[in-house]
Amino acid sequence: MTENDPSGHDADKARPAGAQPDAEQSASWAAQPAPQQTDATGLGGHATPHTGAQQAYTPEQQYNPWSPHAQAQQAPAQEHQTQGQYTQGHQVPGHQTPYTQPGPSVYAVPQQRQASKSTSGKLLAGVAAIALVVGGVAGGTVGYLTGDASGGSSVNALDAPKPAQQTGNLPAGSVEAVAQKLSPSVVELQVSGRSGAGEGSGFVLSTDGYVLTNNHVVEVAAGGGQIQAVFQDGKKGTATVVGRDPTTDIAVVKVSGVSGLTPVELGRSDDLRVGQPVVAIGSPFELTGTVTSGIVSALNRPVSAGGGGDQTTVMSAVQTDAAINPGNSGGPLANMAGQVIGINSAIYSPKSAQGQGGESGGNVGIGFAIPIDQARRTADDIINTGQAKQTFIGARVQTAPTGGAQLGEITAGSPAEKAGLKSGDVVTKLDDRSIPNADALVAEIRTRAPNDKVKFTLADGKVIEVTLGGQPVTPN
Repeated sequence: MTENDPSGHDADKARPAGAQPDAEQSASWAAQPAPQQTDATGLGGHATPHTGAQQAYTPEQQYNPWSPHAQAQQAPAQEHQTQGQYTQGHQVPGHQTPYTQPGPSVYAVPQQRQASKSTSGKLLAGVAAIALVVGGVAGGTVGYLTGDASGGSSVNALDAPKPAQQTGNLPAGSVEAVAQKLSPSVVELQVSGRSGAGEGSGFVLSTDGYVLTNNHVVEVAAGGGQIQAVFQDGKKGTATVVGRDPTTDIAVVKVSGVSGLTPVELGRSDDLRVGQPVVAIGSPFELTGTVTSGIVSALNRPVSAGGGGDQTTVMSAVQTDAAINPGNSGGPLANMAGQVIGINSAIYSPKSAQGQGGESGGNVGIGFAIPIDQARRTADDIINTGQAKQTFIGARVQTAPTGGAQLGEITAGSPAEKAGLKSGDVVTKLDDRSIPNADALVAEIRTRAPNDKVKFTLADGKVIEVTLGGQPVTPN
């Protein structure tokens, strides 16, 4: 994820969607099925401490490519060392978090038909006229340059007066207009706790201080740490965690002693299109209020990143090439109307060129955001009840050898059992969305709301309707 992660995601949880374990890992999975299978409820997986450094995934490794961006204070030598190819966006200083130049052109002159004698004079006259015009211009230019070089008066840009100051309204739909609209609502979150310190971003939901951010930004402070919110105008306030959901990497904090804040305008993420322009705002590398722009480069990208305890964060992410770096995590990704359509949460970090085993923690043009439709629902649950509600089917799942998501143990009385799903069934589609692996199924389920009805298409062609369940999330 993208900020300087004070909480620190474990690199072992970072892996690309659909990556298959190697032989050693497969043997481990056979001995311990729960850690290697992903629980579609989001409560399965390895129990790995969240450390708050950037996560990175390399194709050669069987790990999660999505990592949170945050900075945590640990040994500088480990700052970029992660096992995933995607790094979390917090920056935790010194702390590792899991989460052509044109060449000459030669144009051939087309062969011309020989002119008749009656028109040759006119053609030659025309050519002569053109030559005179060009020659006149060239001669004038040469004369001007020569005159200037021989001691005549020169023109100096420093002597020219300043142009008129920019006035008037900003162009609608411009990056500048989006930045002006959103910047007052973007918050830098400075976080500290027993396991580290760092900073990330967030954005204002209400005039009285509710702020939406990533779980991995504030996780380190959840057990009695401190969070300070710094606003664009320099105001500061102490914030406390209202609730958080490691399974979707979403958290809400409340800033005390403030009023009259500027809430963002929330957009929608279900109608996004690949190629549409977007703007990201946040505090990369503690550079508060940084604005970058780009496009939506892909949609519905299954992204898995380390969460707290034995939970695995999986989201169906919006991919963007807008520059996102450690510290951007929790900040808004907006459309050109200035509406927030995602929460910047993870970046892709390939292996460093030096080959020292560390990871590059900077932007390479591939970042990921949590769709705002999913974040809105989770934030609403947290504010109203203090607890997030997770969508689930009650079955463990792993990637099938031939593709798709193979169901494992089915929980008695679960939505999966009630729908008639069986252990061993391979899901290849959810509604109209292709399911190539286990992460894709988990991510797609979590984008839906409890009680939604969805259709599972199995490998044998059978279609089964499932009514999704919901259960409270209890962070570790």
